Amino acid sequence: MGPIIETPDSPLTSLARWLARWPLARLHRLGALLGWATWLLSPRYRRRLAEHAALAGLSSAERRQAVAEAGRLAAEVPWLWLMPAHQRLGELVSWPDDRLIRDAVQAGRGLLLLTPHLGSFEVAARAAVERFGPQAPVTVLYRPARQPWLRQMEETARHRPGLATAPASLAGVRQMLRALKRGEIVGLLPDQVPPLGQGVWAPFFGRPAYTMTLAARLARQTGAAIGLIWCERLPHGTGYVVHLAPLAEPLPADDETAAAAVINRSMEQVIRALPTQYLWGYHRYKSPRRPKPGHEGDPG
Repeated sequence: MGPIIETPDSPLTSLARWLARWPLARLHRLGALLGWATWLLSPRYRRRLAEHAALAGLSSAERRQAVAEAGRLAAEVPWLWLMPAHQRLGELVSWPDDRLIRDAVQAGRGLLLLTPHLGSFEVAARAAVERFGPQAPVTVLYRPARQPWLRQMEETARHRPGLATAPASLAGVRQMLRALKRGEIVGLLPDQVPPLGQGVWAPFFGRPAYTMTLAARLARQTGAAIGLIWCERLPHGTGYVVHLAPLAEPLPADDETAAAAVINRSMEQVIRALPTQYLWGYHRYKSPRRPKPGHEGDPG
């Protein structure tokens, strides 16, 4: 085997490493400015955010806060991804009630945790690993970033003890099935728009949205418990609060469209609990894309 050749950091990677050393409060101040800059410079983003927020009945003040919070989410990513492997979130994260996870772990039962693009969803996964990883490792579904420099940083950052990543492919689905059958924890963002053929149309804030069927199928095939998780970002970089809740209602066993509607209603419930930290500019109502070669077929 030849010597390992380290690839020099790209300028953007170097910038991310520099930002990762900033205090969290300063990153969040920078993020708020970036959020507003994005809103001002992108008419498409501005229009989409306004349309989506209107569906949920957000006030003008809530929309303004959502613009800043979206920027804070982006700004805290270098800090989280490039954190040394030995460093813990520790006291930055509080758990008002962790019984939903604790009960599943103690019973040795797989647990599927669902969260929308809300708050600090990356922190939620890391916090769950710190608290429960030794008893129940966590696997999260992800879609690799398109930019090579970001994809490399993303993949390196997410390799942590007790935390595994599953790509959005058939291989990734099989990985999640195995994890749940072993009694472990799997995390999903069910408001991601899946490829064509891997979802159904179901209402989301009163408008049809193409919704993945994966979550319901994973639960049905493994007998895993399902819960909701969301991570609230506290002001001034003072930390995070991880919230848990059961699904709004039981999942129908044999109706994929009805099950998707239940999951969407549960996502709405979570978002309404923290509306200013949802990514209202996310393209939730877009038409599904065709799957890439090798990703076709029924992921269930």
